[in-house]
Amino acid sequence: MDVHNVSLTISAVAPKQYPTTGYPELAFVGRSNVGKSSFTNTLINRKSFARTSSQPGKTQTLNFYNVEDQVYFVDVPGYGYAKVSRTEREKWGQMIETYLTDRTQLRGVVSLVDARHAPSEDDINMYNWLSYYDIPILVVATKADKIARGKWNKAESIIKKALEFNDANSDFLMFSAVTKDGKAEAWDWIEARMAEPEAVFEAIEADDEGE
Repeated sequence: MDVHNVSLTISAVAPKQYPTTGYPELAFVGRSNVGKSSFTNTLINRKSFARTSSQPGKTQTLNFYNVEDQVYFVDVPGYGYAKVSRTEREKWGQMIETYLTDRTQLRGVVSLVDARHAPSEDDINMYNWLSYYDIPILVVATKADKIARGKWNKAESIIKKALEFNDANSDFLMFSAVTKDGKAEAWDWIEARMAEPEAVFEAIEADDEGE
């Protein structure tokens, strides 16, 4: 997609605040400081539009970014930051779960992990949770420029093994906000999901009815 117009529509904490335009939505999840804002800024050709912060855990809302009046990028609060209180984490968890399981406009989730390290327990739990609900997942290994290109295959193998990667509902790419590696592939995945109207939640509803 050739991006020129982007706006932050709303920072929401409850369904009644979500946008009502009906545009497809892609959610971005990952631990605090994994590079969600840098990933978003790269996709929309901006240097600092999506909020970036040196303070992990600062994002406490679902931030809906309207991209070209065609799709919403939804920035989800980062997880795994120890200084956030247990009460706060539980509140965020409920907010995130409500959005990811109930939002019919959601077409898929981009799950960001750090390419330099094996996925954390929180990364693994998030991946398993998304897989349980049959939500299409794009695992993006960020900061790939900090690894020698010859070691990318090894990094991918470590990440996929830790996640018990499922090719049936998941895709994977290495990404760098510095070199822009992975940007075109990320957009290919996003545009493919945009073309799939509410298929995810039809599957969830069918599962619920069968119980």
